[in-house]
Amino acid sequence: MTRLSPLERSRFSWKHLLVGSLGGSVGLVSILLGVALYIVETLTRPKRLHTALDLYTFSPFELDLPAEEVTFAPLHGEHRVSGWYIPAVGATATIIVCPGYRGQRSDVLGMSTMLWRAGYNVLAFEYYGHGTIVGKPVTLGYREIHDFLGAVAYAKERAPEVRLGVVGYSMGASVAIMGCARAKEVEVLVADSPFATHESAVAYAVQRTLHMPFVLFHWLTDGILWLRAGYHFYQVEPLRDIVQIAPRPLLLIAGMKDTIVNPNDASRLYEAAGEPKELWLLPDVDHCGAYFADRQLYVGRVISFLDRALRASHGEAVKAEQPLPEAS
Repeated sequence: MTRLSPLERSRFSWKHLLVGSLGGSVGLVSILLGVALYIVETLTRPKRLHTALDLYTFSPFELDLPAEEVTFAPLHGEHRVSGWYIPAVGATATIIVCPGYRGQRSDVLGMSTMLWRAGYNVLAFEYYGHGTIVGKPVTLGYREIHDFLGAVAYAKERAPEVRLGVVGYSMGASVAIMGCARAKEVEVLVADSPFATHESAVAYAVQRTLHMPFVLFHWLTDGILWLRAGYHFYQVEPLRDIVQIAPRPLLLIAGMKDTIVNPNDASRLYEAAGEPKELWLLPDVDHCGAYFADRQLYVGRVISFLDRALRASHGEAVKAEQPLPEAS
């Protein structure tokens, strides 16, 4: 066996240490890059094609609603947005109802029915690529805001003489915050389980599923998001836009055991919003679960909030409702 001199052993050790360090760095970068790619692909991946069973959902037919199948154009884009328009005789206001990420309009059929029975026209729609139209890449609000603004334009076209309100859920609530900041014709907003920023939504999901801090992947993920989907995290920030809603009334709803959106996001949004505003936190409720925790309480509170905003005179201030008992 060849014996190495102390000098040669020193050179040998440093060489392998350098190669090992470089290999470790490359490995770490590869892992971070792989995770970042996975996050972006999961976020924007087209929804899988429906099977027959996926299409077996409730419709307005089962509830005897006079709903019309409608499509309308987004503010920008060549696609058509699908929805149900449910006219109410003598309605003085229309409520736009927005489902969440990868959600269908049938997801909000229960609340839509209650709003129609309360005397409102209802436009329940689904964001393109998220619902029954599948196989198209999606984003977390960057492109979907154009569908929302298209819904506002369509609702005004159908009933130009009536007032306009919005009820949104999850991503649909976050998009509605950003959209209402731009659509001043919307007079009142109920946002159930919105995220405060695109980044906060992704960070919360990464922490809960991968059990790693998102700061490790932030810059790589943001760069890949730009390359693959054409936008950055900072371009989807309801927290920045929510101040533009005032002086229109805002009701924020959140479950404190939310496993999809950080429960703290509702308080952040509430603090950033102007008056008049209300925050309804439910201690033992998961994501968008307030309706299911106590349907009667939920429907009553939401419709009461809308009534005070849309059935009062334009010049009458909307007073905050007395706090209701929290759902258990």
